[in-house]
Parts: sequence; C-alpha cells; structure tokens
Amino acid sequence: MKKIGFIGAFDKTDLLLNVAKILTIMEQRVLVIDSTINQKAKYIVPAINPTLSYVTSFEDIDVAVGFKSVEDIKNYLGITQDLPYDILLIDIDVPSRISEFNIDMADKNYFVTSFDVYSLRRGMEILAALNVPVNITKIYFAKEVLKEDDEYFNFLALGHKAVWDNERIYFPIENGDLTVIAENQRVQKIKFKRLSTQYKDSLSFIAQQILNERNDSNVRRAIKNIERGA
Repeated sequence: MKKIGFIGAFDKTDLLLNVAKILTIMEQRVLVIDSTINQKAKYIVPAINPTLSYVTSFEDIDVAVGFKSVEDIKNYLGITQDLPYDILLIDIDVPSRISEFNIDMADKNYFVTSFDVYSLRRGMEILAALNVPVNITKIYFAKEVLKEDDEYFNFLALGHKAVWDNERIYFPIENGDLTVIAENQRVQKIKFKRLSTQYKDSLSFIAQQILNERNDSNVRRAIKNIERGA
C-alpha cells in the first residue's frame, strides 16, 4: 500500500479527487483522506449519511473524512490488518497530522501552494512539523510562475526539513479550469473533457510519479477514457 502526502494550506480536494480518478481507471484501489480543518470533501463528495467521521464511495474512489490517523480509519472499518487499498492520498493542512499520519514515511510527498501570503506562510507552519528531512515535490497553482516567486518560496522555506525535488509541477489558474471544476461539483461528477491541456498534463505527471511509470502512455490512455466518460 502506497501512502502519498499532499501538504499545504492551499485547497487540494479537487486535485486529489482528479488524481484518484486517473488511478482508479488504472485499476488501483484508492482512498482519499481529507484530514483538513475545513473538510471540504464533506460538502462536495456525496454521502448518504455523513457523520463526524465516515468513509464513503464516489466514482469508484473511497473518501475518508474526519479522521486523524490511519489507525482511526482502521478502527472505523473494524479491521486490524492493512487498509484494503493500493494507494492512500492524504490531504494535510494541520501540523499535527504530519506525525499522526507518519508523513515522513510516505512513499511520496507533495507541497501544494499558490503564491498568496496566507498559503505560503501557513504552509510553512505545517512544514515546521517535520522532524526529519523529507523529500517533497512542489506543486504551484498560479497564473504564471516567475523566477522571483520560486526564489521567495525557497527563502521562506529555509530552515525547514523539506528536501525539495528538482522538478516543479505547475497548475495554471485563470484559464477556465476553476469554472469546469465548479461545474463538476454541482453535477457531482469528475469530468476531464473541458479541463485545459496544461491542467491534465500536470495531473498525468503526478499519477505517473505515484505509479512509478516509466512513461506517461498508460496514464494518458486513462485520461482519454475519462474524457470519453469511462
């Protein structure tokens, strides 16, 4: 079972659901864990009888809301062995969740942010909870990423235990993707057809990294199937 951390104060719910959709099309059993303060998944993922903590299913993706650790989810499901999933995608915006979900032992970690001061500074508070060096890949949501933006980010991150990977993943904003995602939320579907090429390329890259695929051909085939309504 792979454990993938998505760290940061920036809203990541739709990102995780979109990545999870690709992974499920590729026959992976995926659990998205929303451990954030606002628990956005509670409001955009349909559930028959939502309680304080629960697990629901949405488009072949299981979604856990309101849990503070993997052990809490296992207790909820009444199991003592490993969770019955191939991949866990964990959304974290609380410093204590870093240790509660043992993020330092995750197979892959991403730090997700835009360049507004709140996302950056609160994101740094979360990173401060790392007690050991951890390899992390940057995911930037921005209209465009300037050299000065990345330099400012690196300045803020000085002294933290994050070891930044060389690659950066970029999701453009203000080009229509947010409108498509909002429409998907209203109809309670995960659709890729009207997302920008850049957005889908970045989703593809993340899925490829998680699956350790040598090239992106299988991932792109999965994305095409989603676009066709698979």
